[in-house]
Amino acid sequence: MERTFVMLKPGVVQRRIAGEVISRFERKGLKIIALKFFRMDRSMAETHYAEHKGKDFYDKLVEYTISGPVFAMILEGEDAIGVVRRLTGPTGLKDSLPGTIRGDFAAQTRLNIVHASDSPASAAREIGLFFQPGEIFPWEDGNAGWF
Repeated sequence: MERTFVMLKPGVVQRRIAGEVISRFERKGLKIIALKFFRMDRSMAETHYAEHKGKDFYDKLVEYTISGPVFAMILEGEDAIGVVRRLTGPTGLKDSLPGTIRGDFAAQTRLNIVHASDSPASAAREIGLFFQPGEIFPWEDGNAGWF
């Protein structure tokens, strides 16, 4: 089983659509093995988005991310990274098709509502940044055969 990191950004909380977004991951058969609701500080946001430092959107991305609480989670399942990336859709709003999370809910590319790890290396780094080992709870799914 593969693990991936997903963060629902402040826009999800402000628009009260967290349950609907999370349910899409669950309906696809992904297991939530860790979940936090908190407000990220600037240092953590800058560390999380360090690869984008120096890009024209970096400062606004950090400001948006720290503007309100976020949901951080670890999802587990077969090809979890790929499944989550397909469910979320492309980052650019014009490329996000209806039926994807971004296609259905994102109003602006710069106010994107979800972050999803794009590779096993990114997932491992992001999981380590947001979660301690004792905060991760793998569990056996009695319905696993249905997915």
